[in-house]
Amino acid sequence: MSAGAGYTPPHDLPTSRSPDLPISRLNVELTVKTEPEREIFIFPLNTVLFPDGLLPLKVFEQRYIEMTKACLRDERAFGVCLIKEGREVGTAAVPERVGCLATIVQWDMPQLGLFHLVARGGQRFRIREMQVAPNHLISATIELIPPDAGTGEVEPACRMLLETVIEKAGAERFPSPPRLDDAAWVGYRLAEILPIEASVKQELLELTDAGERLARLRKILIAQGLAA
Repeated sequence: MSAGAGYTPPHDLPTSRSPDLPISRLNVELTVKTEPEREIFIFPLNTVLFPDGLLPLKVFEQRYIEMTKACLRDERAFGVCLIKEGREVGTAAVPERVGCLATIVQWDMPQLGLFHLVARGGQRFRIREMQVAPNHLISATIELIPPDAGTGEVEPACRMLLETVIEKAGAERFPSPPRLDDAAWVGYRLAEILPIEASVKQELLELTDAGERLARLRKILIAQGLAA
């Protein structure tokens, strides 16, 4: 993928953290607001990040290098949103209004102008206001979305499929520890791995009831011949 951020399988990413990373003066300054409203950088991508999900990135576009430096320096999260209109590279894309916070958990700078990152998904959020800097880096005022309601019994077909995938692919490819009795966790992990359109993944992200998400996923599994 040719863009400001590319994807690399997690096992191919460096896991070292360089202690002497040069932090340059940034073009964009953010004002931190108290919860539940806050201001963050927005990273529009052609993918959907879910809570607890791992997102490997190669960052090489200048605006996102600046964003990465700011997040590392201040130990702050940025927001990942699916692109609604536009592209990852060039002028600022129009993001979907609901996204997921991302915290950098691994990073390396193998050469000047290139970051290798692994970010972990946090809480979901909704964009309230958005600003675009002269370098096309987006910042937004957001409100956090509470954790799912209805985190009750896990739909058996969904749990069974995810358990099988984890056994075959390896537990190291999934957030640890696995929470197969957690309806929200199972729903998010299935939404990540199923071969479905990004727009459908976005709809699943925006649902606020874990049981409803699993019911929707079960219909998708039946349609794909993966459940009876």
